Amino acid sequence: MTESEFIQNLHTTAPTWSGIRFLKRMWQFRMGVIGGLFLLSLIIIAVFTAWLAPHNPYTQDVTQSLAPPVWIEGGSSDHLLGTDHLGRDILSRIMYGSRISLVIGFSAVTLQLILGVALGMLAGYYQGWVDSLISFLVDAMLSFPYILLAISLVAVLGASFQNIIIALAISGWTKYARISRIETIKLKEQEFILATHSLAYSSWRIIINHILPNILPTLVVISTVGVARAIISESLLSFLGLGIQPPTPSWGVMLAEGRDFMFMQWWLAAFPGMAIFLAALSINFLGDTLRDLTDPYLRKN
Repeated sequence: MTESEFIQNLHTTAPTWSGIRFLKRMWQFRMGVIGGLFLLSLIIIAVFTAWLAPHNPYTQDVTQSLAPPVWIEGGSSDHLLGTDHLGRDILSRIMYGSRISLVIGFSAVTLQLILGVALGMLAGYYQGWVDSLISFLVDAMLSFPYILLAISLVAVLGASFQNIIIALAISGWTKYARISRIETIKLKEQEFILATHSLAYSSWRIIINHILPNILPTLVVISTVGVARAIISESLLSFLGLGIQPPTPSWGVMLAEGRDFMFMQWWLAAFPGMAIFLAALSINFLGDTLRDLTDPYLRKN
């Protein structure tokens, strides 16, 4: 028996599920399916919005300013969700805004995963002073409220697309570090990890090839909720004027612009607010479903 076969036999991973069986199980969680389909639709809209959007989101027409949605008296089928105070089409701006929200959400969480998992696995594997130092850094970061830290970082770095991603990544990596640390401590005592030491595998090879693949599925499930949180945080930063700057279409910017008209022209703030709500809700539904599907205690044979 070769070394790779020996390690594979000792490797105690969860049972694999075929694609068809996985889809059948997922169909049992209808809210997760709905959330996944809505998120998929949002991604398609974001990718192809240049062809799908009925208008240019930057084009202004003051003669059409504050036009109501099509189903309200005075509305026009040319602007299904109405227009803002500058005559820009709201539907088009929401569709273009989905690009901002999804790119920032997924990019920020990806950086959070990379930073948090790397530090968490180092702390859990080496322990000792490395664990103490990283745990102190995590505790120090957690002493600041998440959104307050993000606001402070954006204020220091400056309001730009890249800086928002960096600020959200720095603010939110701690939860992935804590989970990675705990899971690494558990895994390093497993037989298949102990066997790699007897074969003189290097620490980096053990961490990357044997520990990381076992903790990554759990972290990916948790990160879905992180994407929703990042989308909401970006919208909040943009609403406060610290995120995406006008006239770039962003859901948070649209909320801020509609704030002064919300009692008379309610659609200016209602529709971008509904987009944020539905995007976050669908991602949370999908995350809950993935958690249930990967939980060994909830699996049905």
